[in-house]
Amino acid sequence: MKFEVENKEKVAVIKSKVEKLDAIHAPELKSEIVMLSKSGMKNLVMDLSETRYIDSSGLSAVLVANRACRDANGTFVLCGLQETVMKLITISQLESVLKITPTANEAVDLVYMEEVEREL
Repeated sequence: MKFEVENKEKVAVIKSKVEKLDAIHAPELKSEIVMLSKSGMKNLVMDLSETRYIDSSGLSAVLVANRACRDANGTFVLCGLQETVMKLITISQLESVLKITPTANEAVDLVYMEEVEREL
């Protein structure tokens, strides 16, 4: 399996197991995101720590996840970005649109913090 999904309380963590998130792998990731969204999951963390390269198809999958969470009044956090991936996100000017943390644990903590804020 190219993507592992770990369901935690109120958040799903999607861990990419591919070195290149490109047109070959992005459709599988998008379908994973759609299935999670349809199952009622509104908070997603995407861990790209094992991904060294991402193209426009991969960025599209990231944006699909971000939109799905936003539309469900949830939170999407990207984490574990390697330097090459972060560089492309910066060039694409997506760092101002996406929530990004260094680690999956920090991403999950951010989701929980935003959940608490929404409940208030």
